[in-house]
Amino acid sequence: MRTVLCVEDEPNILENNRKALVDAGYTALTAASLSEARETLKNQLPAAIVLDIMLPDGNGLDLLRELREAGSKIPIIMLTAWGKSSDVARGLKLGANDYLSKPFEYDELLARVDAMFRNVEQIPETIVKGTLAINVLSNAALLDGVDLGLTQREFNLLLLMAQNEDRLLKAETIYETIWAQPLIGDRNAVQTAISKLRAKIGASGYDIETLRGKGYIFTKI
Repeated sequence: MRTVLCVEDEPNILENNRKALVDAGYTALTAASLSEARETLKNQLPAAIVLDIMLPDGNGLDLLRELREAGSKIPIIMLTAWGKSSDVARGLKLGANDYLSKPFEYDELLARVDAMFRNVEQIPETIVKGTLAINVLSNAALLDGVDLGLTQREFNLLLLMAQNEDRLLKAETIYETIWAQPLIGDRNAVQTAISKLRAKIGASGYDIETLRGKGYIFTKI
């Protein structure tokens, strides 16, 4: 049975998170502050963490940073206030696996936790494509051992393409996955992002082929 640590300072939300996880078959640990979470982690290593960002004794992103800098691979879902896109961006850059905006339905929380475990199991720590090494945990892509310095969006785009090698991905699919919203008319954002990424990985032995009017394929040259 997998153990999930819930870090949340609102008592009702914390208890409801705990109950939802237990009812779904998980073992749930709880912490109402960063200090409680750190103390729990000293004594027990959970399989995942559901981590609120705003806590009474600091920012949940600090704990996320500490864990990733220590080499921890524990999958982490951030809980963030609706509209706090800057927190989401920072969290994903620091190595969070997913995020959920408050308020949320508990069915969605469980679905995200389940999906996170599936993704962690299916994705290797490093994906190698030619001379390109994509480190999933550190969100970094190296070409011949040199960091390409990708933005978070570029990294997410490269990871999506590499995971779907030789499969046609429509612009709509790419946009909805990477930008997290529907593509409405303007395809320039996808086309521009693909062009920039293609130039950066050009010496890897892989290319992103454009099929006009159909989509894009990540393929070996």
